[in-house]
Amino acid sequence: MERANDSTFPGFILLGFSGRPHLETVLLVVILITYLLSFLGNGTIILLSILEPRLHTPMYFFLSNLSFTDLCLTTCTVPQALVNFKGKDKTISYGGCVTQLFIVLGLGGGECILLSVMAYDRYAAVCRPLHYMVIMHPWLCLQLVATAWLTGFGNSVVQTALTMTLPLCGKNQVDHFFCEVPVMLKLACTNTSINEAESFAVSVFFLVVPLSLILVSYGHITRAVLMIKSAQGRRKAFGTCSSHLLVVISFYGTLISTYLQPPSSYSQDVNKSMALIYTLVTPLLNPLIYTLRNKEVKVALKRLAGRTIASRKS
Repeated sequence: MERANDSTFPGFILLGFSGRPHLETVLLVVILITYLLSFLGNGTIILLSILEPRLHTPMYFFLSNLSFTDLCLTTCTVPQALVNFKGKDKTISYGGCVTQLFIVLGLGGGECILLSVMAYDRYAAVCRPLHYMVIMHPWLCLQLVATAWLTGFGNSVVQTALTMTLPLCGKNQVDHFFCEVPVMLKLACTNTSINEAESFAVSVFFLVVPLSLILVSYGHITRAVLMIKSAQGRRKAFGTCSSHLLVVISFYGTLISTYLQPPSSYSQDVNKSMALIYTLVTPLLNPLIYTLRNKEVKVALKRLAGRTIASRKS
């Protein structure tokens, strides 16, 4: 039985939306514009977090890491999809597919944990404001981010190896626009029940557990905010957390609908639509939500723009 890593394996064909060529033309334009806006937005947040001293806080340290993760995730999947949508050649090499799968799994898992870390940060800021800087000291922030990255890519090594060593018996048509675990399992010509069970267990760890921690954090936050007597104070406290909650809903919602069900029950059109949301739409929403709803970011952006204009005039 031919395996994907055989030297004679020709690579994979990413079908994408090839059955609907007119849709591919529209998606090419929409995805390109969305990707450029996402790249600009996330790049701006990273730049502001580095250059603006007032943003050298735990919240913006985590936010810049989230932006970097989203930037890498879109860059890993979108350019290949654009190339496939544009031309007739929709192939991706075996090495390219492995790389895509590894990076998407690593970044996706890391982002799941990072979002729960950000929820804990908001809990400490709202519920323990007097001890916030003691709790969220720089060394702890660095450790939390490192844990998110190491856990995500540690899992990715195992998941990628288990998925890409399955026998394919010559099957190489991937009904997706990038290499993802559920669609790769569907190519296998052997019983994948063990792989599916393992993938489900990992998904519970990376999706259900962090989401539960986030909900617990926001339960405590809500209780603390409701105890604030000032209506303005309540609005300000809720405002600091609503942005993060919007990101959580869009990101976890699409991932749960994709990974917490057996591959045999997937509707591929729905699956591909969900994938577009968490690899493209959510990374675009992050900078929009955090910049449009956050006065500190808008002030920092104006200050940076002012310094840039002043330096050019001088």
